[in-house]
Amino acid sequence: MTIDTIFAPSFGNRPSQLVGREPQIGTMLAGLDSAPGSRERSIVMLGQRGSGKTVLLWELAERARARGWTVASPTIPSEGMLDRIVEKLQADAGTYVEGDDHARISGGSIGALGFSVGVQFSKDAPTVASPEHRLTQTVQRLSELGRGSLILIDELQANSPEVRQLVSVYQELVGQGLNVAIVMAGLPGAVSATLNDRVLTFLNRARKLPLPAIPVGDVEAFYEDAFRELGIASAGPMTRQAAEASQGSAYLMQLLGHNIAIRLQPGGELTPDVLESAVASSQADFENDVCETTLRALSDRDVDFLMAMAPDEGSSRIGDVAERLGVTPDYAQKYRRRLLDAGVVEQAGRGRLTFAVPYLRDHLLSNGL
Repeated sequence: MTIDTIFAPSFGNRPSQLVGREPQIGTMLAGLDSAPGSRERSIVMLGQRGSGKTVLLWELAERARARGWTVASPTIPSEGMLDRIVEKLQADAGTYVEGDDHARISGGSIGALGFSVGVQFSKDAPTVASPEHRLTQTVQRLSELGRGSLILIDELQANSPEVRQLVSVYQELVGQGLNVAIVMAGLPGAVSATLNDRVLTFLNRARKLPLPAIPVGDVEAFYEDAFRELGIASAGPMTRQAAEASQGSAYLMQLLGHNIAIRLQPGGELTPDVLESAVASSQADFENDVCETTLRALSDRDVDFLMAMAPDEGSSRIGDVAERLGVTPDYAQKYRRRLLDAGVVEQAGRGRLTFAVPYLRDHLLSNGL
């Protein structure tokens, strides 16, 4: 294998190996195995930028198909989203009528191993009034054929009319007892805003699946295998240090592995100098790709709160942050909650916070924001 096939340091690219996310995949697959209508079949995945949400959705799609599910591959909320979901389900089922937007499912058969003929559509179908109706027909017919329908949504957005439309239809599908499941992934802030939308209270009952930092041991094992595959000599302590430098971020893990590998020829050795150079390059890319984007999504007052945390190594006391901002503790709590909901900070004990995004503190300090 080559560097590019082992390490894929760009958003949404599928690396050669899924690292540290088997528990989350297991949870989602267990949901598919549960009975129709189960809460475990409606999952909202929460993860910061670079946590590997998109990769997990594609991995789930592949494994769900292997279990006999018909999958609408990850779809981003935008105009016409329901139509695209219907098209993806129909295409994944195996057959569809090209050039006929109003075809309906008319029949099909199922063999011992799944579809033997597949879903078929007739050209004499009447015009379908809405994408909601088309989706209902598709899921209903697939359910009759013993096939589940899995809908995957990426980059869940707050205040999205397309998401409202989809969730409303999905709730009706569940109410009909159809064999359907949905997994939606998004940033914690966007997900929080979506769940607070009174139109989408149904999703409040969905299973919340946060993506925590990848365990250092899992990253270390991945690096050991990858470096061995590439012919890179690495002493145990150096591999451990590389794993720790990834800070549990899927994107940073890929960036760092890539930057180490391109600095060494086969047979080369991972030394402290090589690691230091690779970490510096990876940090610069991560700050540009993740930290900058994270800050742009926040208000000026949110950023002020983070800047008031930055002088502290480790964790910050809410009282100290309030004092630096010149506000009351109660006022500071408002922004504490906003940043917790956005997944930018996390609790570090009673009355204390720490940065949840790798290198965000360094980025704030070095840029004087």
